[in-house]
Amino acid sequence: MHPLPDGTLTTLAALDATADRTIRAGLLLPWANVAVETELARLGLRHTIFHHTRLVPASRTTAIDASFWHGLRESSVQALDSLSHIPLDVAMLACTSAHFTGGPPLPSGVFTAFDALLQALTEAAVARVVLVTPYPGPVTKAEAAAFTEAGVEVLAHTSLGLTDGYPDVTPDQVLALVEQLPQGALNVAGAVILSCTGWHTLPVIAELEHRFGKPVLSSNLAMALLAARVPAGVGS
Repeated sequence: MHPLPDGTLTTLAALDATADRTIRAGLLLPWANVAVETELARLGLRHTIFHHTRLVPASRTTAIDASFWHGLRESSVQALDSLSHIPLDVAMLACTSAHFTGGPPLPSGVFTAFDALLQALTEAAVARVVLVTPYPGPVTKAEAAAFTEAGVEVLAHTSLGLTDGYPDVTPDQVLALVEQLPQGALNVAGAVILSCTGWHTLPVIAELEHRFGKPVLSSNLAMALLAARVPAGVGS
């Protein structure tokens, strides 16, 4: 299903409104993440339900680094077990950068927010994007490389260079960051990616789609789209 004319948020609303069943998604959340629950609740979905559990890395850190990413992966098994009495249709690690930074394997069948972004791009038939993140430069470059490996061309990328404090990034900062992208890349790209589950991007998605006339996908919106599209009979 390609994005509807009114944008990606309308696509999600349509998927949810036409669902003939309740879809239950388990979200394994980094322990300091407040943006996921805030943004998903504001989507107003009726048939897509999110059940949350917290991932506490052994390092007990919140800033992104190897100990944080690997700690999230290590704690995923126990976190998923805490949801074992809920009939889940899908389970997701609500972190984007944990996908492409190595570490222990995730439990079988668990998607990451990066997987969700890839699926959303496939559904929208988009193969060329521009990438915007709050991450340090090397992490953003690693994500661009991961997109390339998956067959998605990253025409340009920009980032805030932060290792922590993502919930404090304001909508104006996000908009200003997008404006730093080369205009030529923005013109050619099939979508704008606002990567990371930890910052609040929902307030700017519709504005950016109107401004550039193309889909804008955030990590949190992509996870909601992945959940809403889960086929009947698929569960963990």
